[in-house]
Amino acid sequence: MDGERSSRFDLLNDYVYRTQQEIGATAAAVYIIQKDKVVNEWYSGRHSASPTARRVDEASQFNVASVRKTYLALAISLMMEKGLIGGIDDEIIIYLRDCGESAEGVTLRHLLTHTHGLVWKDGMLAKEFKAGEGWAYRNTGIDLLFRLVHVLTGMTLSEWLEQELFIPYRFDETGWRTKPHEHMIYNYYENDPNWVGPNDSPAGDQSNLFVSARELAKWGYLHLKRGRLNGVQAIPEAVFARVVEHQSPPAHAQEEPRQGMLWWLQHYTPLNQLGERLPSDSYQVLGLTGCACLVIPRYNAVVVRMYNQLTNEAGYDYLSDIREFGNFAGDLLAEG
Repeated sequence: MDGERSSRFDLLNDYVYRTQQEIGATAAAVYIIQKDKVVNEWYSGRHSASPTARRVDEASQFNVASVRKTYLALAISLMMEKGLIGGIDDEIIIYLRDCGESAEGVTLRHLLTHTHGLVWKDGMLAKEFKAGEGWAYRNTGIDLLFRLVHVLTGMTLSEWLEQELFIPYRFDETGWRTKPHEHMIYNYYENDPNWVGPNDSPAGDQSNLFVSARELAKWGYLHLKRGRLNGVQAIPEAVFARVVEHQSPPAHAQEEPRQGMLWWLQHYTPLNQLGERLPSDSYQVLGLTGCACLVIPRYNAVVVRMYNQLTNEAGYDYLSDIREFGNFAGDLLAEG
């Protein structure tokens, strides 16, 4: 995926830089692949506010926050392909029998599309709304899916992905990290309380997945190409196709976000992350640190934006910003 970088995306990089200043991020990056070539690679700032901190470069690894959920989604899809899970409409209590009455009727589809209606209350599962009849962005479903991976594979999520994905596809700049390293943008953990939560587990159950901009673009590119990378098809095409197909339940309200397996699909609603000018086949994932991976099959393109956002500054509208970023990138890619 080598290619010549051009000035075509300078205005987009400038937009990201201005937003970086607005939100107080010390680090930023933009990485774009189109037609199997890297067409834009841009880095800004340092790993922390210290004037002696490492400058951001191609080796810098950002905490991608909720972007991690798409790695969990792929693990679940792969488990379906291997027959460890019967199907997406299996009830979760088939596999996790200790979930209690509140989980009755809740399927994997519900967990993977934020339509499960479950919340944690005093350490127990409680029902916020009937499964499939609402939408709410909650980590309860993520917790249950993580447990499911461990129960059915005998491995943690990170171990399963290392074996099935990271090693075969040579993901060397992706992983759940618990200790500082010169390549990691680690300044979140200097704050108390910090912005992203604990990072004392390497198992994949915490929001401590660190990825370089180029490797997050590789992640999106792997989905764009349905698992075929440099002549290698280590995971069947169907596994990747499944995670980005429309999976929201039939009763899903029109005004609610449309989802694949934890990916956001293009569908205009007030809650959607994708800009309205992006093509209908686009899909994306976003983390609270500002890191995003946008895939646009119509333009044969993957767009990655990285920040180390520490707070939600007054007046900053993250949904408006990510939509504008996507629209801007899409317009430039359409010209190519």
